[in-house]
Amino acid sequence: MLYAKTTADEKRRIFRERLATGELLRFPGAFNPLSARLIEQKGFDGVYISGAVLSADLGLPDIGLTTLTEVAGRAKQIARMTELPALVDADTGFGEPMNVARTIQELEDAGLAGMHIEDQINPKRCGHLDGKQVVDESTALKRIRSAADARRDDNFLIMARTDIRAVDGLDAAIDRAKKLVDAGADAIFPEAMRDLSEFEAVRNAVDVPILANMTEFGKSELFSSAQLADVGINIVIWPVSLLRIAMGAAGRALDTLTDEGHLTSKLGEMQHRADLYELVDYEGYNAFDTSVFNFTVAR
Repeated sequence: MLYAKTTADEKRRIFRERLATGELLRFPGAFNPLSARLIEQKGFDGVYISGAVLSADLGLPDIGLTTLTEVAGRAKQIARMTELPALVDADTGFGEPMNVARTIQELEDAGLAGMHIEDQINPKRCGHLDGKQVVDESTALKRIRSAADARRDDNFLIMARTDIRAVDGLDAAIDRAKKLVDAGADAIFPEAMRDLSEFEAVRNAVDVPILANMTEFGKSELFSSAQLADVGINIVIWPVSLLRIAMGAAGRALDTLTDEGHLTSKLGEMQHRADLYELVDYEGYNAFDTSVFNFTVAR
């Protein structure tokens, strides 16, 4: 009932322990708190909160228009609904090094297990679009040092994302990844790797967990969990997948309404009311008030 029973501190501790095993952890992207519960119900290892999804949820492009307050607030709503650890996309940290420091503490307070900060310039863009620009090495390292200095819970994961592969090539990405680790990054997110050999090259270059981004319609091939595990990847995210599937289904449903005037033909594609009530734990609220769940839902 209500929110997760596992505290944020405990989620972070358990997450760090699982990361230390070297196994591959699967983090689908949640587009709202309810989808985070579904991710947990289906047996995944964690929840990812994408900056692109949060922007799209507001009807905005993913170019750094969202604010720290908006991201921290929505991330809190999602993280508190699941027993799983949640990782959030913090874009470029929402400002200069002092802003990055505040970002870390706001996200800690919001109950996140960790976050990642990237090395793009502002305004940023989706990591799988052409024309990206990255900041100089000094600025990238200052962001990570500020994050590490501001952290109060040592188990809060500070991940550095680098987009330099698309700008200066794989060797530059490996070099920057090493320096980001030296600056205090607990994990590396090498964006827009072209193939498994590139992921493996980054894996072999640094002694921290590596994240792979399996976003559709991007620069990277859509490798399976097994393929990524074979080259030593520790976390895989599907950041926008559930939103894309949901919006695609919504668009088709609206077309059906236009063509047929009703949605009878779509009933088999819908989440049943009984499944929704189970997911939100309607019956659990009965322990507090017997008047809220005094009925049955026929399937």
